[in-house]
Amino acid sequence: MTKFTYYNTDNQTKTNSIETLFPNWQGEKEALAVFSPHDDDAIIGAGYAMSAAQANGAAVYVYVMCEGNGGYSDPALKDKIADIRKKETLEAYHAMGIPLENIIYFGFSDFGAVLEFGWHPEKPCGSLKRIITTLRENKITRVMVPNHHREHADHTAVHLMGSYDSPQASDPIVVDWAQPTDIKTVLEYSVWADFSVENAVESSRSLQLKANRILKVSPEVEQAIDQGILLYHSQGEIIHGLIESRKERVAADGGFIELYINFDPRPKLDFQPYIDFVNKLG
Repeated sequence: MTKFTYYNTDNQTKTNSIETLFPNWQGEKEALAVFSPHDDDAIIGAGYAMSAAQANGAAVYVYVMCEGNGGYSDPALKDKIADIRKKETLEAYHAMGIPLENIIYFGFSDFGAVLEFGWHPEKPCGSLKRIITTLRENKITRVMVPNHHREHADHTAVHLMGSYDSPQASDPIVVDWAQPTDIKTVLEYSVWADFSVENAVESSRSLQLKANRILKVSPEVEQAIDQGILLYHSQGEIIHGLIESRKERVAADGGFIELYINFDPRPKLDFQPYIDFVNKLG
């Protein structure tokens, strides 16, 4: 079985090329940043894509936005859980081959990411400056953001941060923060909730196919991701259902699938349909 197989549900094609996910791929010139609301979200929802990017020469970064302070199932761990999770996170992503220095913490509180959105020039708060600076310093070329649709308030907030702050990192603005980087594409991934129908409606796709990109991987890739997820010992009770649900990902040939939406975070307004409408009515 091929290690990575890529599908486009818009044009109904199947390829062995990572360009199905990331058009105009440039190999070792690429750097992928995965915005992870909580430390385990990236490996659970985008583990296959990160593995594929690494296999195709890219540097992979995980931006952990929230510190994990709400992820305790035992009250005795309340004051320790953030440190415990950080240790587990470094082990999990390092097991995937991601360098420890590429795991970057932003330190927002669980359930409080929405309070960090934006920027205030006179206060040491807000996501915008830190995200733009970090994207530029890491020379990021590709971004993945979490699903924003009915999943978790932190996921929605981080989706907005990744979608709206990332394009600014490519613009010639606030250049004293760091030199702009060329971010070419943005993918949305899901941890557990279904995607919005918006993209499917806009593309006239079946509403049963809300994602427009699929990555199928061989069982050994899934096993490696599973081993990484299981390193989150402190989250066993919380993510047990998510781990069980991974069995639902298996295709007829034994491969496992991960879903994404390729989207334009800054779509240009097309006046032509309106011009056509006005011209038709005279």
